[in-house]
Amino acid sequence: MYGGDEVSAVVLDLGTHSVKAGYAGQDTPQHVFPSDVGTCPKSGDVDMTDGSSASTRDFYVDSMGVRRDGVEVQSPFGENGMLEDWEAVESIWEHALKKCLAIQTDEHPILLSEPVHNSDAVRAKMTELMFEKYAPPALFLAKNPVLSSFAVGKASSLVIDMGGKHTTVSAVHDGYALQKSVVHSPLGGDALSDVVAKYLENQKIDVRPRYAFTKKQKGDGEFEVKAVNHPKTTASYAAFKRLEIMEDIKATVCRLDDHVFNSDEHKNVAGVTYELPDGNTIEVGVERFQIPELLFQPELLKELDVKVPALSGDTKLKSIPDLVLECINKSDVDVRKDLWGNLVLGGGCSMFANMRERLEGALFDHAPQNVKTKVIASMNSVERRYATWIGGSILASLGSFQQLWMSKQEYEEHGANLVQRKCP
Repeated sequence: MYGGDEVSAVVLDLGTHSVKAGYAGQDTPQHVFPSDVGTCPKSGDVDMTDGSSASTRDFYVDSMGVRRDGVEVQSPFGENGMLEDWEAVESIWEHALKKCLAIQTDEHPILLSEPVHNSDAVRAKMTELMFEKYAPPALFLAKNPVLSSFAVGKASSLVIDMGGKHTTVSAVHDGYALQKSVVHSPLGGDALSDVVAKYLENQKIDVRPRYAFTKKQKGDGEFEVKAVNHPKTTASYAAFKRLEIMEDIKATVCRLDDHVFNSDEHKNVAGVTYELPDGNTIEVGVERFQIPELLFQPELLKELDVKVPALSGDTKLKSIPDLVLECINKSDVDVRKDLWGNLVLGGGCSMFANMRERLEGALFDHAPQNVKTKVIASMNSVERRYATWIGGSILASLGSFQQLWMSKQEYEEHGANLVQRKCP
């Protein structure tokens, strides 16, 4: 028996945009911080005399608010959305478990979320690293869509996870992810933020992060702003800080229209002002509707006249409704009715106003007769944004789940590949 009243299991959700950490049974994660980490070559000589594979890099986790000379910002994930930089992963886990939660890791079972398309090799590596480094009494790896489904009380559903690096649509049936149903799109939160950045660049608008200027009050409501040059600031750090501003512009200014967007009908729409960190204001007009509309009409990218690396591949971009239809068609016929009636919307990029209504409207005509289309999207922004973690919190606190943990003893007897059988 693991967890219980005395020792709670820890739930750790390492997403492509942010890390969520907390205890099973809690409503929301205790700690949330960016998944991207700062890194630079370790200063001084690295002691390898003990035979260990000591890191040659210093890592800065959840501390990118402070600019440092020569620090690069990078993601632990590769282009395929799977974990690749294991030193970065370890630094993130270390920060979450030892600094944020401040736990004795050998006393708490740990539930890790994982991408639905995670490879066997990556799963085994996650298992090995966690047991060898932190020695929890038990471990479980749970698929993201399964957790999002549990978060809304569904054992079967179609999960639309609109995250940072991509949008993933996958079917869940009786608590298991249907691997053959999974479809992906690079249309995620980061791509839309990049579109905002390119739009402002085309408008010749200079966006300066807070480290790039000083601001002094001259009088009542008046400020003197001076540029500050930091020649040793890396391009990756500058891009990371600019992206933070773009994310805020996107969240503050952009919204989905309640009807299908049409450029001619919206050309006279009133603009909305936004104050940049340096005090300058910008006005965003029709683009505040156009940019989120890319989720439903990717072809609008041509109208915006922007080129974003993540969206400029040879493959034609698919809309969110198209991804849903493809996922349903890839699923077995006998589960499709359940999927149509339980479309679960989650992830930070799903937070645009009217998202639920627009998705239901776009899918209405495609549903079979006598099948009700229902999109489940929590009105609570925290619940929707952290759906994966919340599902993990629910799952790890269930009495019926306790027998499913992979114990440290089982790991020592059978090795890391046991995770393929214990955590299907």
